[in-house]
Amino acid sequence: MPPIVSLKDISKRFANGTEAVGGVSLAIRRGDFTSLLGPSGCGKSTVLRLIAGLTPPSGGTVAWTDARASGGRPLGFVFQEPTLMPWARVLDNVLLPLRLAGARGPKAENQARAALARVGLEGFERSFPRQLSGGMKMRVSIARAVVTTPLLLLMDEPFAALDEITRLKLNDDLLALWRQQGFGAVFVTHSVFESVYLSNRILVMSPRPGRIAADFEIDAPYPRGAEFRLSPEYASHCAAVSAALAQAMAA
Repeated sequence: MPPIVSLKDISKRFANGTEAVGGVSLAIRRGDFTSLLGPSGCGKSTVLRLIAGLTPPSGGTVAWTDARASGGRPLGFVFQEPTLMPWARVLDNVLLPLRLAGARGPKAENQARAALARVGLEGFERSFPRQLSGGMKMRVSIARAVVTTPLLLLMDEPFAALDEITRLKLNDDLLALWRQQGFGAVFVTHSVFESVYLSNRILVMSPRPGRIAADFEIDAPYPRGAEFRLSPEYASHCAAVSAALAQAMAA
């Protein structure tokens, strides 16, 4: 399957002289779940923003293969914080991308309601963000990102601030949504355990300037669950990825 987007020898240097990313090349295929794993400041979030077109590269090229994805659409982005409009009800928050694209009326509303149902928030359409828990707010953010049925979903440490129980549940729900909709996913995380559980591909990044230090294929079948977390296969993958991360940080 051809990639959705390809990065070739991408670099990013900011105005203050900081070189965040240097010489990154990768291809993201539809249906892949790819995690970017590395220490703080290694350029993981910068790579996401380069893919999304939120910041221009200093060097190299970002090429979209699929014509429907030209100009960065359809693309979903989930940030570290839910970034919801506090004055708007849940349904209106999820409707925002559709309205920005010019979609109105019952069809758009039904699409937003369906997205909320897919993340387990049916019945909360009229709630305000202040009435929701942290995990529920993140579910609204995910629903908003997937309401346009994107080819590619970019996620920047979306579960980092959540408690462990909520995080594990959202990991499972995210995988179910990914398998249902078939989008490509790029997921930024600091957690080896989370990356191995979610991904079929893990890219380990070195400290700044960020580069791809190791590329792992996690060939465990989906769906995954508690049995996989307790398996020798999971432990083996976690040990290998941990070793590669330690090597990258020491280099």
